Amino acid sequence: MKATVFLGGGRITSALVAGLRLAHYRQPIVVHDRHLGKLRQLKRLYGVIAEADLHRAVESARILIIAVRPDSVRELLEEIGPIGRPLTAVSLAAGIPLAVLKARLGPSVCWARAMPSPVCRSGRGLTALTLGRGLSLSAREEVRDLFSRVGAVLEIPEKRFDAFTVTYSSSHGYHALAALIHAAERIGLDRKRARVAAAHALADGIVGWREGTLPLEELLREAATPGGIAAAVMNELDRAGYQRIVVRGLHAGMKQARKNARR
Repeated sequence: MKATVFLGGGRITSALVAGLRLAHYRQPIVVHDRHLGKLRQLKRLYGVIAEADLHRAVESARILIIAVRPDSVRELLEEIGPIGRPLTAVSLAAGIPLAVLKARLGPSVCWARAMPSPVCRSGRGLTALTLGRGLSLSAREEVRDLFSRVGAVLEIPEKRFDAFTVTYSSSHGYHALAALIHAAERIGLDRKRARVAAAHALADGIVGWREGTLPLEELLREAATPGGIAAAVMNELDRAGYQRIVVRGLHAGMKQARKNARR
């Protein structure tokens, strides 16, 4: 039986495999990495088939998932060389467009791009997906099904893929949480209570919006009574350039994606 093969045994592979195991995914999972310690750990934690030989790993693939850093993609694909059989390949490398990927491995390989959130290890992730034109209907469904095991899947046109990627990253939530905890400690809360307060502020508000019916603008007005404490906090954040800083951050992410595409 052909396997789902990950080339690269780093953090995103670990998160995806954890989510797939949580979902009782029954297809064989093979992982290749040049660092044998990573393979041993993934085999111990999740029962994957650890394959140290790159070409044997590729040969066993039904779906081939490229899960290395963007600056390592070109070298990896050159090492694999042309593949003479039909194969579905999925790149997780941020910023590397389908046109660049298609120029490697030969015409028998059809490509998709996917950007899963590390939260997929809990089964509550979100994967952005763009499917290349050469993929058959069955291959498209197989790719969608794979990532839907670890959370929601949202298909994005490739021209919008990088913009979505820099926006939906779970890093935004973690970064905001860490900043709010730090600020709460600066004004006198102990760390335990600062974490509780900050987590409640971010997570409960978002869940309330997602599961409710009120528009975001109305919830903002409800939460920040004019002349109240919350209003004072939000007004000062806006005066300090809160929204402008977020836009600058997203622009930096887009710049890095374009840089990856030139590699």
